Amino acid sequence: MKVIRGIPPASDWTPCALTIGNFDGVHRGHQALLKKLVHNAKQLGVQSCVMTFEPHPIEYFSPEKAPSRILGLRDKLEALAEMGIDKVLVVHFNQTFANLTPENFVEKILVQGLQVKSILIGDDFHYGAKRAGNFSDLTLAGKQHGFVVERMDTLNSENQERISSSAIRVALANGQMELAQELLGRPYMLSGHVLHGQKLGRNLGFPTLNLAVANKLHKRKPAARGIFIAQVHGLSDNPLPAVASLGQRPTVDDSGRYLLEVHVFNFQQNVYGKLVRVELLKKLRDEEKYNDLETLKTAINQDANAAKNYFEITHHV
Repeated sequence: MKVIRGIPPASDWTPCALTIGNFDGVHRGHQALLKKLVHNAKQLGVQSCVMTFEPHPIEYFSPEKAPSRILGLRDKLEALAEMGIDKVLVVHFNQTFANLTPENFVEKILVQGLQVKSILIGDDFHYGAKRAGNFSDLTLAGKQHGFVVERMDTLNSENQERISSSAIRVALANGQMELAQELLGRPYMLSGHVLHGQKLGRNLGFPTLNLAVANKLHKRKPAARGIFIAQVHGLSDNPLPAVASLGQRPTVDDSGRYLLEVHVFNFQQNVYGKLVRVELLKKLRDEEKYNDLETLKTAINQDANAAKNYFEITHHV
């Protein structure tokens, strides 16, 4: 899969079948749409293309109202690649892009820039300045410029729950990991490179792998937060049992940044810089602020024992 930042010059592009959206989570509803997109592209003999945005438009206009992130960009791109997508356009959302009228968006971006032959959208899709363009407008534009427009309705789960990024965020916020997995169609995992930390965990007797999951305060908050039973992929042939903390570390850090700290049981290797994936299996509790490090150490020990008991009972790993 080829990843392209921004809209490329028309001379560098070939005709495509396109879909547009944020695709946070790349959940089962997204997967159904993407599968159809790949099918449409093959039928037309063109490449399948996804246009997504960074930052999320809401993060640009109203950072304080921005939804939490289910997946970071790396994980989203990997999930799109697994669906067989040929190209992904990561468009930097800014004022210039936001000011495009629906007509300019169609003519400059879709027709002249991307040479769209088919476009597949979700049932809540709007485009152009102030979200003025809708499905009917796009259909008329398609007839004028020679591309086909299709709309795909929202997918429901077996329990008739609407499969959406919003529903997954609620499930993750409530620690409902099984429900999140059902809506996603796969276990919930976050990836990142192992960073050097303050070595506090090591001093407390619980060395951790540290992964940055958000890089700006008040933006890109992770959808799941708290203390979790986890397993780590990428350090051996099999996933390794662990306990993880995903949050702002209020006892020892007042910077407000989010960090994923993972204590892998019986693991001592130096893996700084390595890319790993952390699967969150079960939420144990919310993050807390403790009065001293000794109380924090006691809480970590209880969490680690709970995780070890879980793995002994379930034989999960």
